[in-house]
Amino acid sequence: MKPLIFLGSLLLMGTGALAQPLSGKAAAKQMFKPGTAEVAVTDTDVLSDADRAILEQIAQAQPYYGAVAIAPDEGLASEASVAAANFHDVDAAAAFALQGCNARRKAKGRPCVVVAQIRPKGWQARPLQLSTDATTALAKSYRKAGKTRALAISPTTGKWAIAGGADAGAQAVASCAAQAGAGDCAVVVAD
Repeated sequence: MKPLIFLGSLLLMGTGALAQPLSGKAAAKQMFKPGTAEVAVTDTDVLSDADRAILEQIAQAQPYYGAVAIAPDEGLASEASVAAANFHDVDAAAAFALQGCNARRKAKGRPCVVVAQIRPKGWQARPLQLSTDATTALAKSYRKAGKTRALAISPTTGKWAIAGGADAGAQAVASCAAQAGAGDCAVVVAD
């Protein structure tokens, strides 16, 4: 996951860990098709029709799960606007976008709001949700990790890692944590 901050031109871009990891086969059944995102504009009161059209067009090309936050008093084209994508759920992406936007907005303006969510096409809540990149890796790389393997994710950062071998779970968590810089990595898929 690479967060992109909106600096004049819009570039768009987390799931809590399960109590028990799913098997690779069970996890694959939970996944949405990578590369098929839909955009749900969530607060049209602060967007012009032109802004909404731009937002929908650009956001559709971004990896799910994502969100866009703007400072209502500054508009979509403001340096305060922040987009986050390739998280494991919309809530984590929204939290990232809001935090970044509020840190960048003018002090006297209203707090930032989420104006769009990027989700997989046909989205419905599922027990396990993974970012576009982690979904692709589950389909293409997970089996190659060996007979004993694990996938760990960081819900707050969108980072993830796959490891194989006798200590696959601990290795996946350690690799995820090294990327994420967060202590929330957990195994969500294991065989």
